[in-house]
Amino acid sequence: MKQYRQKIKLDQQDPKKLLLIVATITVMLLFSIMYLRISVIDMVMGLPNFLFFFFEKFLPPKLDNIMQYIPAVGDTIAYAVIATFLSSIIALILGILISENTNKFKSIRVVCRGFVSILRNIPFVIWGALLVYIFGLGGIVGVLALILVTIGFLGKSYAESIDEISGEKLEALRANGSSYFQILLHGVIPQFIPSWINWTLFSFEINVRASVVVGLVGAGGIGVLIDTNINLFRYQEALGIILVVVTIILLTEFVTNKIRTKIA
Repeated sequence: MKQYRQKIKLDQQDPKKLLLIVATITVMLLFSIMYLRISVIDMVMGLPNFLFFFFEKFLPPKLDNIMQYIPAVGDTIAYAVIATFLSSIIALILGILISENTNKFKSIRVVCRGFVSILRNIPFVIWGALLVYIFGLGGIVGVLALILVTIGFLGKSYAESIDEISGEKLEALRANGSSYFQILLHGVIPQFIPSWINWTLFSFEINVRASVVVGLVGAGGIGVLIDTNINLFRYQEALGIILVVVTIILLTEFVTNKIRTKIA
């Protein structure tokens, strides 16, 4: 890890390499715009129309029925809590099986890493849409979609954190004849706990946001209210719900940041 960081610093100090990176990114951007036939002029000209529509239709936000949103808010938070808790347990097992520090069997590592990659690389909206066809509309769809994606995210994050654990203490425990589970309990877990807390809290923040989006595909939660009100052209009420969502997300980030600060 230190060698990788030093290499990045050296690359940043090389003007030619930096110029090459900037040029490559610029070419990719221009190619993408031309490939998609995106008109920058139309985008700029359309912005005033969007702003006019927003100010005319969405403002001021309607908060008369805010008390009716509370059950949906509770559903959204509950989805995030359940998904984060269950995913963290499953992801911890997968992280241990993926890491070279805790699993010397390459075949098992490859299979588990591939499974986690599949879960991580399929967006939760697609999972939600697929699960709606299987289970129909309802909260179970939102929870399952979040669990699947969160396992993929946390499994990879946990494995990388376990890989960064110093191997000296683990080798000392092995030299003393400690069993595999003793090495996990006394060597891996104590060093992994800070990373576990940080990644899990970060995942909870993501799940609070994601549970809103999953609701837009009929998986329950406050996202259903946003979708319903926009479809019924009740834009001011939809904006009121969006403000409630933003408040929930900001409060979640505030609380999780406080917890991280105390732990640090």
